[in-house]
Formats: sequence, structure tokens, C-alpha cells
Amino acid sequence: MVAGALAALVHVAPDASAHAAGAAAVSCAGSNTISFSPGLSLTARRTRIGGDGAYTCLSSDPALRSGVSSISGGGWNGCFFSDATTVERITWNTGEQTTVVYRLGNVQQVAGHAVVLVVGRVVKGKFRGHTVASPGLQLTFDPLQCVSRGGVELITGPSTLVIV
Repeated sequence: MVAGALAALVHVAPDASAHAAGAAAVSCAGSNTISFSPGLSLTARRTRIGGDGAYTCLSSDPALRSGVSSISGGGWNGCFFSDATTVERITWNTGEQTTVVYRLGNVQQVAGHAVVLVVGRVVKGKFRGHTVASPGLQLTFDPLQCVSRGGVELITGPSTLVIV
């Protein structure tokens, strides 16, 4: 399901050349650590989201090679449901910044792994107006955390960041 959604996004995304000059497409690989308060459980509940990310990137802008991010947001989240708005503030190695708002998200707990796909839009800074997808596979170290009192409070693992 995640791979299909990402493929659909990439398929319908406009070519980077259609955007204003200087606004290059970017593809990054890295990792994210995301915290949930309260932790994710079997039943969705209102949660706050926080975290950070680090990426190594390929871009048609040769100066842009990496970025670090801070992640914040909230909404209704559970181990099998997500309806949240998340903001990722990325600082690129060039010193430029990008603010992404993710309103479409899918977080599924599968055998102790959180399969994550969020789709958003750059609302401020470099690449403003571009579409962003950030799929990843984050690990929860104990799959039974979904049924525990505290729930899944932290997921961490590889992630990608695709700006089209």
C-alpha cells in the first residue's frame, strides 16, 4: 500500500523543469526519530508528535547535499490509524530552510515496524509550493507496545524525503 501510494505520487508529480528556475527536485535518504505523547495504542487518541531527522541528498542544485530537520505536530494517532498534521522544518547544508506541512499521513504498525508514508507541501522557504513525500520504515523495538499501557512512544529508522 505504501509503495503504491508513493508510486502514484511520483507518477502524477510534475516534472521539476515545470517549476520556477532555481527550484530543483531533491531526493534524500536518511533517518528519523519520532516520539508520540501519549504513545500509540490500538485505539487512536489525540497525540503530540515530535522528533528530528537527518538526510543525505541528491539534487539538481549541486550545492545542496544534506539537511537536518525538526518535526512537530499532533492529531489523532494509533498503531493502525493516523489523522494528524505534522510540520518538518529542514535546514539544508547551504543554510537555506524549508518548511513542510504534512496533512496526509499513513502510519501502520506491521510486525513491530511502523510503515510510514506522509505527503505534504512546502509552505515556506526553498522549494515553496513543491510536493513532498516522506516514506520510511521505522522500528518499534517491541511489537507488543501497541497493547501496553504506555503504547509506542518512539519510532526510529530509515526514511526518505522526495521533493518534486
